[in-house]
Amino acid sequence: MNSKRPRVGIIGGSGFYGLFDKTEELEIETPYGNPSDKIEIGAIDKVNVAFLPRHGKKHSFPPHSIPYRANLYALHKLGVERVIGPSAAGSLNSRINPGDFVIADQFVNLTNGRKDTFYDGPETIHIGTSEPYCPELRKKIISSATSLGLTVHSTGTVAVIQGPRFSTKAESRFFSKQGWDVINMTQYPEATLARELQMCYANISLITDHDVGLEGDASIKAVSSEMVAEIFKKNNFKLKQLLTNLIPEIPEKRSCSCSSSLNGARI
Repeated sequence: MNSKRPRVGIIGGSGFYGLFDKTEELEIETPYGNPSDKIEIGAIDKVNVAFLPRHGKKHSFPPHSIPYRANLYALHKLGVERVIGPSAAGSLNSRINPGDFVIADQFVNLTNGRKDTFYDGPETIHIGTSEPYCPELRKKIISSATSLGLTVHSTGTVAVIQGPRFSTKAESRFFSKQGWDVINMTQYPEATLARELQMCYANISLITDHDVGLEGDASIKAVSSEMVAEIFKKNNFKLKQLLTNLIPEIPEKRSCSCSSSLNGARI
């Protein structure tokens, strides 16, 4: 690998703790504490990539305790401009099945108490999040997944719950009736923190289960950590195949508005 900075960052979810066979590992200090783990630096088809396991390699950070600000700031400090955040997720939609990929275009934040901004004052920033995921990066992911023959859903709204517990049936039914498609514990504030740093961000939701409140299927079992880990592990190959195919296709120059998200946001 050459000495150029990584322009693409991957934040790996549950069951996805490494990307490269041989890597350089960096410890990055930030004003927001330490990231979840050391950051691996490697290359995919001559594109330098930074990889950070969201929960740490030993899965020591539960969703509500992940150092989101440190993670995003560390990638930004390395020079990363585009971040891809794969995550394990449950389906709230009967058309979306375990093993499918959902390229989210919206989220609903149902978390509480998380450190979700870099701007606590005296500087005040109001970033726009009407389109919380980078449209340019999303299109590239969808195209790459389609070319590989993966079952991919090009849109989806993620209900982001606090965790670490899974939902009750009543909660799950409520989320589903709102028309939300996917349930996850980590998409907020990861996506918006990237926007505050003017980095592109896109999510790949890897569906591990049908959530317990999904109506019309009595065979659905209550979700468990073991179930999530098993399905994610089975689909890790597909995910790595997707990333390997995708990353060389990402253009160096950005044509989206993510790089100027702070324009007009300061008060």
